[in-house]
Amino acid sequence: MNRRSEGGGSCIAIGTTPSTSRFFHASASASSDPATSGGPTWIRKGLPCVCFKKKGNYTRICVNEERLRRLKNRTKVYFDPTRLEHQEALRVLWSSTFPDQELDGLISDQWKKMGWQGKDPSTDFRGAGFISLENLLFFAKTFSISFQHLIKKQGAKGPAWEYPFAVAGLNITFMLMKMLDLDANKPRTLVSAVFVHMLSENEWAFDLLYSVAFVIMDKKWVDKNASYMEFNDVLKSTRAQLEEELLLDDVFKIEDMPSYRLLH
Repeated sequence: MNRRSEGGGSCIAIGTTPSTSRFFHASASASSDPATSGGPTWIRKGLPCVCFKKKGNYTRICVNEERLRRLKNRTKVYFDPTRLEHQEALRVLWSSTFPDQELDGLISDQWKKMGWQGKDPSTDFRGAGFISLENLLFFAKTFSISFQHLIKKQGAKGPAWEYPFAVAGLNITFMLMKMLDLDANKPRTLVSAVFVHMLSENEWAFDLLYSVAFVIMDKKWVDKNASYMEFNDVLKSTRAQLEEELLLDDVFKIEDMPSYRLLH
């Protein structure tokens, strides 16, 4: 990890309360060492440094702005049912979810089995966009055991208990985009500041965090024995746990989060 404790030079501290903290670039004139300051050499590499307080000390972290830009661009792509690559992504999601069942078509009542609201899943995306489909695909392919466990238990206790799997996934994507300030010019909270550094270390950090969020949400749903009317409460509780785990002193990447161990 490219974290350096603050030594010489100035560093603007940010608060440690996620809801009120602010995020600043480190002073460009603070140090002559371009590897530990926001100096011109470092900026030209696309990796400006920022500072935050963790473990009681000021820590300088470096942010890969190119990766952050690519992630933000992903969030701006709307799902377009006329685009062939978007159609193919839906077909791949179906085959990854139900490998032994042939899909009748992109508009079919079969989609309801996966937890879409109607026979045309393209009408469900709205604010979550194409990235929400990419997130579902990543979860299905990277953590297939967990994914299949969740999809297969849907319907086990009836419609009053279950949550619509696919639509829940879209809501998780949208929740993460808001939690991580991906609609802002720069992170505004300590949680989002920590995340963008994780993104600098792993370009798939958002998709990994999505997978963690899904299994947390499901566990909370089961533990609460929740009904569909309580979905928003469970989602808020999921966000709170994600924020708490991201700020743990020994969490430096998504794989360090305690709930990552729920994935298989």
